[in-house]
Amino acid sequence: MKKSLNILLSTVVAVLLLAGCAANKAENTGNQASEVTKAAPKEETLKIFIPQPQFKEQYDKFVADFVAKVKAEKNIDVKVQMEMPPNDQAPQILKTRLAANDVPDVFALHAINDLPTYYKAGYVEDLSNQPFVEKILDSVKSAVTIEDKVLAVPLETLNWGYLYNKKIFADLGLEPPATVTEMKAVIETLKKNDITPFQLTYKEVSPPQLFNSLTIGAMVNTDNQDFIDRMNSDKGSYEEIKTELFGIFDLVSANGNDRALEVSPADGAAAFAQGETAMWVMGPWYADTILKSNPDIQIGVAPLPINDNPNATMINMSVSTSLVVATDSKNKELAYDFVNFVLDDNETNDLYKSLKFNPIAKNHTFETYPWVNDALDYIKEGKAYKDPSMPPAVKAEVGKLLQAYYSNSISQDDVISGLDRAWKNANKINN
Repeated sequence: MKKSLNILLSTVVAVLLLAGCAANKAENTGNQASEVTKAAPKEETLKIFIPQPQFKEQYDKFVADFVAKVKAEKNIDVKVQMEMPPNDQAPQILKTRLAANDVPDVFALHAINDLPTYYKAGYVEDLSNQPFVEKILDSVKSAVTIEDKVLAVPLETLNWGYLYNKKIFADLGLEPPATVTEMKAVIETLKKNDITPFQLTYKEVSPPQLFNSLTIGAMVNTDNQDFIDRMNSDKGSYEEIKTELFGIFDLVSANGNDRALEVSPADGAAAFAQGETAMWVMGPWYADTILKSNPDIQIGVAPLPINDNPNATMINMSVSTSLVVATDSKNKELAYDFVNFVLDDNETNDLYKSLKFNPIAKNHTFETYPWVNDALDYIKEGKAYKDPSMPPAVKAEVGKLLQAYYSNSISQDDVISGLDRAWKNANKINN
């Protein structure tokens, strides 16, 4: 009887052990399945095109934060392909991408010069219903709105004219000049003190073309208000602003560093940062690069005189680099997520502050930089204008033509005829 009882107990124990093992196995299998689900996120690719290679470090961090957020919230493993070509090469590269159906999901456009053209061609998505729209300041929103549709999230608002070294000016008792005659006096003072007045960076087309925007912007807000309208209808000519355009370009170019066609903006930023020159016809979008070379430099922003009318010496206000979502994006939902992340309440202040951009949204609370306040002082005094809108092809052409003019390869008349032709050709396409 005792032996039978022992056998029975042993059998019960064995059955219980087997049941426990089976339960543990089932539980482990379930846990493993759950772990596999969590450890195997969906993989997606997002292509982003931003021609600002000088900000690679900042964008790399921002993209990494975006990837982490999407992974945590949506269990999607995003591979971001970030393309950051030089600004002067970007338009042609982007056109090639679009023509080859190799469309970036998110790409940057100049809000004033490029956005209308790409919208008309059907390349950009309507973003009016995206959450970021309600955050944009009304004064900025209008620049990325066409036909009541918000088409982009603005990155840069630019208040610019030229940069100057505040310490050099203060040491010599100089103030930013209000006329060309006053600028000539500033130049002479700088030269007497063995300081090169201007930093020249003509290796790329973008710096010389800035003279075009500054000259036209000043003229259409003072002495030649219908210039752009008449150019758009083939009734105007650059001959009308010849004196102003070449007057200031020649004055700056004659009082700058040597071998300007071999100096890139990055090289120029380093030289300007070290006090080798006192002024640079460039916008504050190079402030970050300058400060990396010399964190202690005191950068000022002032309007560039183009004649002896002080009323024409004004700050250029522009909304430039803005991000759009491609109509043919293969990953549109992630593209929407990215443009909204740009103005994410927890991330946007760090992004814009690291880029040293101006505040553009209601949730931007970071402290602005001194050069931003310099420009705002002129704006508050009414000494500013909205960046003039003109065909992108003209802006590209003016840089090339002024490079050639600087090297004495062509004449002023050649520049004028080339620009008139470029504008008329653009009219044929756009009208």
